[in-house]
Amino acid sequence: MTVYTTLDSPLGELLLVGEESATAKGGTALAALTVPGRKNDAVAQDDWAEDAESFAEISAQLRSYFDGRLTHFDIEYTGGGSGFQQRVWKALEAIPYGSTLTYGDVAAHIGAPKAAVRAVGRAIGANPLLVVRPCHRVIGADGALTGYAGGLERKRQLLDLESLRQTA
Repeated sequence: MTVYTTLDSPLGELLLVGEESATAKGGTALAALTVPGRKNDAVAQDDWAEDAESFAEISAQLRSYFDGRLTHFDIEYTGGGSGFQQRVWKALEAIPYGSTLTYGDVAAHIGAPKAAVRAVGRAIGANPLLVVRPCHRVIGADGALTGYAGGLERKRQLLDLESLRQTA
């Protein structure tokens, strides 16, 4: 069964969508985490059940992250995405807290040719799990903030949060 809730955050109200899971901490595997205003994102459906309690563990981890106390999420995700997208998303999960990589670095990490940088960018843009799958840690080759589906201001907020915690 698909369940959802919303969570207030420094980025605005987050929509969390999940599936019941016997193996996930708290019993819910995360399927999507979206921010307001993102195009083509999940929206609550009539056949979904609103259930904040199902997301207690995930919400606690998100609050700890935003408070600067958590640097690595321990959340089960549901599947989705093509094989290529899954390889890119796995590479995102390997980017350490407070660090950044370029799109070219991610392409190299998954063994894709330089010409695949645009495809890597599209896969990153299709990431349904903002914040917890840290696509905000990917920047342009010149160091510029580019291409964050949640908006560049939110990308800056997340990078600043992680940078502050690294120096504290």
